[in-house]
Amino acid sequence: MKQHPIKPKQAEAKKTEPKRTNPKTLCWMNGNQCNPEDATLSIFDHGVLYGDGVFEGIRFYHHKPLLIDDHIERLFTSANSIDIPIPYSATELIDVMKSLSEQASFSHGYIRLVVTRGVGAIGLNPIGCGPANVFIIVTELNMMPAQALQHGINTIIATTKRISPSALDPKIKSLNYLNNILAKQEANKANVDEAILLNDQNNLAEAVAENVFIVHRGTLITPPCDDGALNGITRKTILRLAQESGISCNISSISEATLLAAEEVFLTGTGAELIPVRSINGKLIPHCPGPVFSTLQTLYVDFIEQQC
Repeated sequence: MKQHPIKPKQAEAKKTEPKRTNPKTLCWMNGNQCNPEDATLSIFDHGVLYGDGVFEGIRFYHHKPLLIDDHIERLFTSANSIDIPIPYSATELIDVMKSLSEQASFSHGYIRLVVTRGVGAIGLNPIGCGPANVFIIVTELNMMPAQALQHGINTIIATTKRISPSALDPKIKSLNYLNNILAKQEANKANVDEAILLNDQNNLAEAVAENVFIVHRGTLITPPCDDGALNGITRKTILRLAQESGISCNISSISEATLLAAEEVFLTGTGAELIPVRSINGKLIPHCPGPVFSTLQTLYVDFIEQQC
């Protein structure tokens, strides 16, 4: 019997409905304002292939970006640290972000500024990549439950450890957040709001996307960057407000035992702002929100109103 060659079946393209972006979202990419759906990157961009790039998250209030100079300085420091030339000046990027904030239909919102290494050959070697792609997203953002400020959030200590600062400098705000995402997945599976990461010495590093502060024996403490904490801009602001208001504060290592024995615990970050912690691993924190948090929250709101 004559056999006929069997033609391999062609894979049918699966049609998926594109996820809709917030219709209020604004976007700018490589020098031009555009619709979000038109802002696309090559699949050969090393930011897509390897998370090779840097970013900043910036809040704006009353259509004015908060601490924009600090954020842009950190962006350029991060980019310089991994040898990505940004094809725009700090002034140019600041002007674009201010313009987009003014155009936004919402008075309070969030800016995501991203720089990728650009298109290159498949392979980790960054030589030959570029020019860098730069894009800005302006949108609304709510990172925590609505009742979090009044009642606090529930957290766990993740089994995922923070990457050692000797392996990856936490001062570099890179696109590669897999370490943090793994911890966030643990929080999701535990049905809590956030995860807290320790370092290899079992000292406190940071939360998934926030710095961590505790109040222990009357002193406000946050871990140093050498323990794996991001050099957070909100963190720096809170430390300054605490010092100016006479709150005893310190930057020092915090053991797991000290974290769990704290009178107050709260998180700070551009996206999250200030959020009190209600529980860690099911253990209730004695004061949530506590007096130190409440004082700093009031001072921070006043600071925003003064700046914006």
